[in-house]
Amino acid sequence: MTAIAPPPELLAALARMAIAVPAGTLGQQLTGGVSSDIWRIDLPDGAICVKRALGRLKVAADWRAPIGRNRYEAEWMRVAAAAVPGSVPRLLGQDEEAGALAMAYLPPETYPLWKTQLRDGLADSSFAARVGQRVARVHAATSVDSSIPNRFPTDEIFYDIRLAPYLLATAAKHPDRAAALHALVATTQANKRCLVHGDISPKNILAGPNGPVFLDAECAWWGDPAFDLAFCLNHLLLKCLWTPAATQGFLACYTALAAAYRAEITWEPPESLEARAARLLPGLLLARVDGKSPVEYITTEPPRAIVRRTARALLADPLDRLQDVRHAWEAELNR
Repeated sequence: MTAIAPPPELLAALARMAIAVPAGTLGQQLTGGVSSDIWRIDLPDGAICVKRALGRLKVAADWRAPIGRNRYEAEWMRVAAAAVPGSVPRLLGQDEEAGALAMAYLPPETYPLWKTQLRDGLADSSFAARVGQRVARVHAATSVDSSIPNRFPTDEIFYDIRLAPYLLATAAKHPDRAAALHALVATTQANKRCLVHGDISPKNILAGPNGPVFLDAECAWWGDPAFDLAFCLNHLLLKCLWTPAATQGFLACYTALAAAYRAEITWEPPESLEARAARLLPGLLLARVDGKSPVEYITTEPPRAIVRRTARALLADPLDRLQDVRHAWEAELNR
């Protein structure tokens, strides 16, 4: 990747963060994600990563979101670092004017992306369990912190970049399932219990030497923890259509993550949270083929049809246990 001069507005943001950047410093624009510009910038003391939120996301649909979400991403990183040390990169600064933050750069040779490993069929259920455990521990720590709701007044942001483009946009394409999808939105909004990351996805998780490291908390929200659980489990189901040879490994990861998460629930009856996650999952499944942010690796009609058949059936006849959702998915794959 060619090294070039970073944009002047990014350098100005770093200056406001009191991060010194010598004249002539070069950087590399990194790939991945649709909601931000991300740069590696090589400083004399080592590389840093700078992330700037975009007002219009890089997807085919017209999808916009306030750049102020970057402030709450940085705040989520502070909270998560205190709750589960080592679960996020070291935060170096945040600049509200540019909607940018700086953090330690974690090299991919030491911190490979979990999504890349899954694409290659490397389905490690013990790592998946640690993902579930760490997410739940952030939820548990924040569930008893009375300062968190006021620090994350992000209802509108979460609605704009999660609930509307995923569930409501999908409802518009499936009118006969619209009532069920609207009900999922209402349930998610009504169960505010913990600090939610909002994008717990393999593309935002590094497989670090000491466990999972979470990135991209742009959707951080005081809300329903079932969203984080369902969002990640959804990706593990979808990976079965990307790398079919590793299907059993992905399903084992699904079961391990769900079990490890459930074991850490302290803030409400575990069966209540599991039921919300199990009911939300088919809505998220359908959203990844018919919402505003379809997954990029399901590109043909046969696998899309599998997602639609499974999700639509479960929206019509909801299940309350995550293992039952897994079995319904597995049965559809084996048809």
